[in-house]
Amino acid sequence: MHDPLIPAARTLTPLREFITGFSALLDQQPDEARILAEGGALLATLVARDDWLPDAYAHPHPEYYQQMLLHCDSAERFSIVSFVWGPGQRTPIHDHTVWGLIGMLRGAEYAQPYALDAEGRPQPQGDATRLEAGHVEAVSPTVGDIHRVYNAYDDRVSISIHVYGANIGAVRRHVYAEAGERKPFISGYSNSTLPNPWDRSKDPVAP
Repeated sequence: MHDPLIPAARTLTPLREFITGFSALLDQQPDEARILAEGGALLATLVARDDWLPDAYAHPHPEYYQQMLLHCDSAERFSIVSFVWGPGQRTPIHDHTVWGLIGMLRGAEYAQPYALDAEGRPQPQGDATRLEAGHVEAVSPTVGDIHRVYNAYDDRVSISIHVYGANIGAVRRHVYAEAGERKPFISGYSNSTLPNPWDRSKDPVAP
């Protein structure tokens, strides 16, 4: 049975418009502050509606969160990822090393920021931020790059859409143990196929 909270129709037009809009923004070679501000507004428009993400990129794994690549710029200037959080799932404490934007599409998640103390141990910085559907926040080495993210719900799936200033699945990053140990990792992606927003024959036809 279809969940009445999730529209049955699916159109990739919003994703295509986001890709072209974000590419046009980066073509202007803006500084990071402008990318986060104007790119964040573009992402807010994308996650304001929940009728475009294909089901194949919205399925949770029973044991761990899924990081699904939706698009990677041909010059790897940015990538778009859907994070699919099963009930109660969370990340380790980690960094990104590049700017990033997180837009909440479905459900809700918490993001707990951290900073490293003098011994290199991650320490919580303030309270966790709760992202509700439609909300957007930024990360980067300049505005705060270390956090832990987790599904706000123990009984339902949440999905966030992330945009990063690189092919994030190929970036060498780090996870942090609370005792201070830092381990490098490259996340890769959970999927092996991509959605195709370029087939305009699938666009809705105006009556």
